[in-house]
Order: sequence, then C-alpha cells, then structure tokens
Amino acid sequence: MPDTDPSDPALVVPGAAEIATARARLAGIAHVTPVLTSATLDARLGIRVFLKAENFQRTGSFKFRGAVNAVAALPEAIRRFGVVAYSSGNHAQAVAAAARHFGIPAVIVMPNDAPPPKRAATAEYGARIVTYDRYTEDRVAMARRIAARLGATLVPPFDHHDVVAGQASAAAELLDAVGPLDAVLAPVGGGGLLAGTALALAATCPGAAAIGVEPEAGNDGQQSLARGMRVTIPVPRSLADGALTQCLGALPFAVLRGQGARIVTVPDAALRPAMRFLAERMKLVVEPTGALGLAALQTGAFAAPAGARVGVILSGGNTEFLPEPPTGLPPS
Repeated sequence: MPDTDPSDPALVVPGAAEIATARARLAGIAHVTPVLTSATLDARLGIRVFLKAENFQRTGSFKFRGAVNAVAALPEAIRRFGVVAYSSGNHAQAVAAAARHFGIPAVIVMPNDAPPPKRAATAEYGARIVTYDRYTEDRVAMARRIAARLGATLVPPFDHHDVVAGQASAAAELLDAVGPLDAVLAPVGGGGLLAGTALALAATCPGAAAIGVEPEAGNDGQQSLARGMRVTIPVPRSLADGALTQCLGALPFAVLRGQGARIVTVPDAALRPAMRFLAERMKLVVEPTGALGLAALQTGAFAAPAGARVGVILSGGNTEFLPEPPTGLPPS
C-alpha cells in the first residue's frame, strides 16, 4: 500500500480497532439506518441487492457518521474553539449538526451554487456560512485561513482517519444486518465513503469487492486508480453534486489502492431512472449522488454474476424533489 504521510496523524489508515471505536462513539447519536430490499429489483437484475438507506441518517446522509466521530475524537480543550469545514452540502450539514450536538461553534465554507435545501439546513443547524465560487476560488485555502484565525479545528470531508473510520460504520452495519456479501457499491467524491467501505470489508468480509461509482463527468478517481497516482481534473459538472471533487483525497487513495478497490462510472442520464425507481417502487427520496450505485447496476457499469449478493450504499437524500401537481388540478 502506498504510505500516507506519517508526520500527519490525520492521514494514518484506520484499522478494525479504529472502526470499532468510531461505532462506539456513534452509538446513540447516529442512526443505525435500515437495509431495504426489492423483489422487483432482484428479479430485473438477477442478483440479491441490499440497499443501505443512509438517506435516513441524521442530516440526510452518511456524512454525519464521519463528522461526529471526528468531532468526538477532539480533546475538550481543543474542541471548545469550534470547527471549520468546506462542503457543497452533506458534509456541511453533518459538521454543523455535530457541532450543535457537542455545543461548539461551526463555520462552513460552501459554494455559492450549493443546493438551497442543503445550505438552508446547514444554517438551521446553527453554523455560520461563508460562500465561495467553486470555479474560481480555493475552498481549502479559505477554510484553513478561517480555522487559523479562530483557533478552530478543520474537519475535512474525507482526508482524515477519524472521518474515514466513521464512514466505515455504514458498511459495517450493512454486514451486521445481512451477512457476507460479494460486493458493495458506494458513490465516490473524495473517496472517504468508499475507503471506509473497503476497510470495513477487509475487517469483516475480506472476499467482498469494494466498488466505487462516479459520474462520467467526474472520473478523477477511476483515472487515479488506473494510473497509480492521484489525478486532478477540472471542476466537473454533473447532477451528482456530492461527487464533484477534482481529486481523491490522499488517505482514501492510499486505502483504495491497498485494498484493490475498483471504480466505475455512469452518465447523468442514468441517475434519474435510478432515482425514479427508488421513489416509485420503494418510496425512497434519494439524491443523485446517492443513486450512483443503483445506476451502476441498472446500466451494467458493474455487472455482478447471477445470484450474487450485492450491497449498495444510498449515500443521502438531500435533494430538491417536488412532484408536479396533476394536470388541471391546482396545487394543494
């Protein structure tokens, strides 16, 4: 496995003990989200599919897990100065909610085109929002400056061992609920969820494949694994706003290479049918990024053998989804 920077404890790869510690910290704070199945989906795909519904997690996404674990791990003397994060929405909400839980201040750097529901929720959790232009400004540099000025702790969205250990709890719960799996699919932005998934599989179900799914327009992770080095791309444009990173994090990249994870891609055109199936047949509201894994199965971007047992992490449900009223009828 490529080494992470040993001088930076944030980039140390978490193991089974760290994942267990994260799960203990999350107990009673984060939800143990349900695992759902669909006979219709299984029949169409010829496999058994187990959907880990992180859209039911607090703040509406898996990000709450990593944020709570990272904040909980801070010594009280440091934690009281607050936290700073940068995010287009889900990590923003998660850090804001985690900060509120621990009674500390939070500042969130968000793009000015972040989905309005995500920005509104972040503010409602009590965070102060600082906006930036994702196409012209450096959010990381901005967040670091704010953290240094306030004496606060920067909680990155994926490049931190406590964040990755917290995200691993989702796959660990999935395995607890359904037993051994042949593969688990997870969306990929900066790689924290997929890295956590790969580590959880390595600890409990080492024969299972960790499969990441990116939008075609933002396949920096796929390119990185193929070339054996982190690849940076221009800011992508996709419906999957939670996956619009330009480069995998250093820690996730090291984990994914070391664990032999794979990444596949799907076009934006495949996301709406996946979201529609989840809404119409399973009554689930899932955001475009959260539907990446199901879209990969429906399009064949990842083709599991007949009868395989496959987990899919529906990473979140924070989306603008307001059905139109029937034609000729006034809105209720």
